[in-house]
Amino acid sequence: MSLPDLLIRPRRLRRSATVRRMVRETTLSVDDLIYPIFVDETIDAEVPVASMPGVSRIPLSQVGAVAQEVAALGIPGLILFGIPAEKDAVGSGGWDDKGIVQEAIRAAKAAAPSLCVIADTCFCEYTDHGHCGVLHGEEVDNDETLLNLQKEALSYARAGVDMVAPSGMMDGMIAAIRDALDEGGFADLPIMSYAVKYASGYFGPFRDAADSAPNFGDRASYQMDPANRREALKEAWLDVEEGADMLMVKPALAYMDIIREIKDATQLPLAVYNVSGEYAMVKAAAEKGWIDERRVVMETMLGFKRAGADLILTYHALDVARWLQEID
Repeated sequence: MSLPDLLIRPRRLRRSATVRRMVRETTLSVDDLIYPIFVDETIDAEVPVASMPGVSRIPLSQVGAVAQEVAALGIPGLILFGIPAEKDAVGSGGWDDKGIVQEAIRAAKAAAPSLCVIADTCFCEYTDHGHCGVLHGEEVDNDETLLNLQKEALSYARAGVDMVAPSGMMDGMIAAIRDALDEGGFADLPIMSYAVKYASGYFGPFRDAADSAPNFGDRASYQMDPANRREALKEAWLDVEEGADMLMVKPALAYMDIIREIKDATQLPLAVYNVSGEYAMVKAAAEKGWIDERRVVMETMLGFKRAGADLILTYHALDVARWLQEID
């Protein structure tokens, strides 16, 4: 029995590494990366995060050195999360001009002036109850929280931040922050909105790192239901209309379909957050010898880019940057 003549053979373009490189549809660059760091006002030396191997809380004194390392690797930006020495019911440390994130912004910009320093703009690290805003009973008051977000964003702007990134999923947060920044003389400061943030089990290790676990209940009344797709498009478009300059989907790995739909539906740059649980799973499996860490991480990064991400916030950023240098 003879085989038919095969005129179309896709394997022809897979035969060598050079040809595969020539026809590769998706590329990953160091320019795609943003590195998250946790700055703790209560410590004098770095403290490893047990659930996130390779990640530590760092004291303010080390921020400059980390910023220089990030910049030296060619990574264009970092995002700051702060752990204050004192917390209260409304998270007032978030708008203290001498607060931990404000001081970290100054330290990072002094050490690496060209680095894009982004400040996560929320209150879960600053409130004594761990929720993302002002409570009335056990419910977060959306509109009172907006007033505090305005103060927090303005404080970060005065400290010299390059971008604010509101993450609390409050209704109207982009419009409120945009108005405050514009009226405060910071009309040119961009906003990267956590536009689509799901109430996810993948956030667990982050709450260890940022000391931000809620004391009661969960965040399902303000973060999105993982079952919802159309609502994600609605949230994204609302933030576009309110003046967001960039959008974000968080988490990333279980929401590739959402990434693609947001990318196709909007014209704004799109970031994704490769979150703590996604990172921790890879690290745990690699430590067991069950996976090739480098191969899995790089494949995952390409997956985010293929789905439509322009930027990737990831705890793997330093390793990815070094691996990309080796490829070059």
